[in-house]
Amino acid sequence: MQFPVRCLTCGKVIGDKWEEYEQRVEDGEDKGEILDDLNVEKYCCRTVFLTHVDAIDEIAEHKLT
Repeated sequence: MQFPVRCLTCGKVIGDKWEEYEQRVEDGEDKGEILDDLNVEKYCCRTVFLTHVDAIDEIAEHKLT
């Protein structure tokens, strides 16, 4: 699935922060500190980041033609 543009609960725009978040996680930074730096403060928005699974490649393998 693609990362949502807006928080699923409150509607705040969060999609513009995903690429930086993902890169910094790969660099080994603490996820909570990254979200704090990106000013993602609401629990609902933080949950979207912490629970997102990028499964589009796995789903595409099972695509019916």
